Amino acid sequence: MKNLLSYQSSEYDCGPVTLTNAIRYLFEREEISPDIIKNIMLYCLDSYNEAGEAGKRGTSASAMMFLGSWLNQFGQIKNFPISCEFLSGESVYFSQNSRLVGALQQGGAVVLRLFLEVEHYVLLTGAEGDEVLLFDPYYEELDDPGLDTEYYEEGISFITDQPKRANRRVSMERLNRHGKGFYEMGPCEVREALIVFNRDTRVTPEATIEYFI
Repeated sequence: MKNLLSYQSSEYDCGPVTLTNAIRYLFEREEISPDIIKNIMLYCLDSYNEAGEAGKRGTSASAMMFLGSWLNQFGQIKNFPISCEFLSGESVYFSQNSRLVGALQQGGAVVLRLFLEVEHYVLLTGAEGDEVLLFDPYYEELDDPGLDTEYYEEGISFITDQPKRANRRVSMERLNRHGKGFYEMGPCEVREALIVFNRDTRVTPEATIEYFI
């Protein structure tokens, strides 16, 4: 059985929650080893804020890249059908022929870092036309009078009936922006994405995995 996707418990744990959501989205609950969950929590929340407080700057790109490599090795050793690919910089963009859209069309999931006032991780689970479906682990209520008005800007809409897949629909044009507004990926030098596949459900044959840093 597939699990519902989860929301973060603090202001900082979007990284481990989103990577765990990728596993929950791609695999049945009965297939998921506790080693995967343990190591995601062990290696995420590795960044320090300006005051030197551990975890209060969330999860670094280095941690995500390491976990992608660890999951590949885990899959090989344990015969678990997972494969990951880490992208950064100019490789992280959206178009009909881009690597990210291709991965979504093949049934993969993408852990993407973008901006939601601050750097933030979300899970991409589908592409429809010029829009991307994503699950944002930062819980918001539509009837909350304090809901940020930025959620109602062009290119963003809420999804309320797909708790195992998505809670936002965002235009590719918005995601591709170089600014730091809601659901914009920002400058190329800070962009990162971790593509995750279940090899048993991937639509096309698996290609050779390369890491771009």
